[in-house]
Amino acid sequence: MSRLILGPTSQAQWQTLVHEAQSACDRHLDETLESYLVFLLMRFADRPECTARIMAEDFLQSQQMQGSQRVDGLREVGDHCLLFSGLFPRLAERRLVRISYFVNIGRSSYRQLADVAGRQRAVLYGHLSDAFIVLMDVLHAMRGLNGQPLLTPIQAMELWQETGSRRCLQQLSNGHHALPIDGGNETH
Repeated sequence: MSRLILGPTSQAQWQTLVHEAQSACDRHLDETLESYLVFLLMRFADRPECTARIMAEDFLQSQQMQGSQRVDGLREVGDHCLLFSGLFPRLAERRLVRISYFVNIGRSSYRQLADVAGRQRAVLYGHLSDAFIVLMDVLHAMRGLNGQPLLTPIQAMELWQETGSRRCLQQLSNGHHALPIDGGNETH
């Protein structure tokens, strides 16, 4: 990224960054997804301790909860997994898991939320589960606005094969005339 993003509020700054990332990875978020992502980024911007969590443990604990505690627990897991897979994928390497570990747990959390939340929220969480890969791609693009690839070629290949990430395919094909032949399962 060659310029400083200034806006009248932190929300405006995050929104501008999300718009630039969408453009960089040729992905489009509808208003609902874009708003959710902006507010998610605002909420976690000053919480570096969130990277110390163990998602599988948190996910299992949320299964034991009831009512609003379960909803909150599942939302936290889904949100953290989205941030980890999109902004901090190297955390997976340090924890000796694949990035798709976070993708799978995050999507499952949002899907379960869609099943247990009220009607209006169920639609949102179902949408988040379905669009998880697109949101991750936008976050990858956000981190890559400085021109440096976020993932190693091997990580990009694995994530593309396991999730169908268009951003990973884009990273793999940049500067090369050959594309991988067997791949993703993205449906978006």
